[in-house]
Amino acid sequence: MRTVGVEEELLLVDPETGEPKASSAAVLARAEHDGSGEGVFEKELYGQMLEFATHPQADMADLSAEIVRCRKEAGRHAGEIGCTVAALATSPLPVSPSVGMGSRYQWMAEQYGLAAQEPLVCGCHVHVAVDSDEEGVAVIDRIRPWLSVLAALSSNSPFWQGQDTRYASYRSRVWQRWPSAGPTEVFGSAERYHRRVADMVASGVILDEGMVYFDVRLSQQYPTVELRVADVCLHADTAVLVALLARGLVETAAREWRAGREPVDHSVSLLRLAAWRAARSGLEEELLHPATMRRMPAESVVAGLLEHVGEALEETGDLERARTSCARLLGGDTGAGIQRRLLAETDSLREVVTACARQTQA
Repeated sequence: MRTVGVEEELLLVDPETGEPKASSAAVLARAEHDGSGEGVFEKELYGQMLEFATHPQADMADLSAEIVRCRKEAGRHAGEIGCTVAALATSPLPVSPSVGMGSRYQWMAEQYGLAAQEPLVCGCHVHVAVDSDEEGVAVIDRIRPWLSVLAALSSNSPFWQGQDTRYASYRSRVWQRWPSAGPTEVFGSAERYHRRVADMVASGVILDEGMVYFDVRLSQQYPTVELRVADVCLHADTAVLVALLARGLVETAAREWRAGREPVDHSVSLLRLAAWRAARSGLEEELLHPATMRRMPAESVVAGLLEHVGEALEETGDLERARTSCARLLGGDTGAGIQRRLLAETDSLREVVTACARQTQA
């Protein structure tokens, strides 16, 4: 059974006002002081963000427990310095992000100007184990059309700088400002993948391989493929759903590769349209079906995803959990749906943030 690891980026906010706080350095210092944060919590580009990474897990119950534990630990350390954490992919309230002082971060701020100074966004990255780079690239080539469905399921960023964006996942639109972000063409082999990455670094537009922000890429550090399309999810259960679907997609793609089935060669242009459609409406309206790239009800597209990975999920014992979680999200419980309901009930974005901070650690 393939192992899965999750990286989550959390927003640091004032527990009373909901305003983002540039306190990541202090939170990390607290975590390091008591020894609980070693190898778990990391700094990010902006001082208002905190990242954690789980260990590789084979069992989804263990992964869920670790995500919950890490969120609680992050909240505890943040509380010790007067702030809290919220699993929000964008800040509903206006914010001026604070770029970190490291040389890498300063290079990015200088190179990309306003595009690097504005996008305070929090994602969920899923690592799924692969046997080799060759298998990893074969997987990357074959799961490309399905990534927009994961983005829709995880949608958790309807508000930006105090406004309703009319998107379910505005984070994904902001993320596209980075020059290396987005979907990729079919590579065909690990050699071609690595050559493309080397050419991108040689261009000087990006600093190194760590700035290759493909929707799914080979990890530099681990024997995994890294899926990078999801918003950070308001509820841990949704993050687990994204992780188990990611593993199902990877296993299904690897089997197709071993069986000699060629990947569906949708163009990058169509994949961008599918990603936009998912970001715009989430699960509220229609999505582009990965097989046909034509509009269909979100329920039908999600059902198609579950059918596509059904055999792999059944073998790992995750199929019923996936069906239950998808039904909950289709019923209106995406992060974006919950945030909009909170705003309708309270008429206050501050209340949206503080309520979501409480739910993050529930």
